[in-house]
Amino acid sequence: MNLEQLGLLGVFLAGATPWLEVEVGIPAGLLFGLDPFWVVTAALVGNAIMIFLFAYSGSAIRDWIRSKRKDKTSSKPDRFAKAQKLFDRYGIFGLAALAPVVVGTQFAAAIAVAAGVKPLRAALLINGANAAWAIAIASLMLLIGLDRWAQFA
Repeated sequence: MNLEQLGLLGVFLAGATPWLEVEVGIPAGLLFGLDPFWVVTAALVGNAIMIFLFAYSGSAIRDWIRSKRKDKTSSKPDRFAKAQKLFDRYGIFGLAALAPVVVGTQFAAAIAVAAGVKPLRAALLINGANAAWAIAIASLMLLIGLDRWAQFA
């Protein structure tokens, strides 16, 4: 395995890691001079795998929250009800658009499914918004010339 392949593996792993995702993986890969197309692709694939895993485990999270809510006898609104109200206000599209910078795409997928969105729909919408963020980040870095670490040395 050569150095470029190791770099792309690192970008892939950063894309799959919550809170690092494409926002850290893409700039790091570009700063080290890796090919922009492969950097974006590796980060998005790593992140997409995790988004689908979190989305499809979101129903288990939802079931657990519902079972906890049934056990409660308090008349005070719980945190899930507050989160559901916020989700109802902004919807899946707002969550998908803001997820990369607010809560992380993986957790946004689990939140969306727990709020009642079908896992496939949540994963596809969040991945689409994440791809837009990834392309914007890479394009901006390339546009202003921050695509090679050697320029700073």
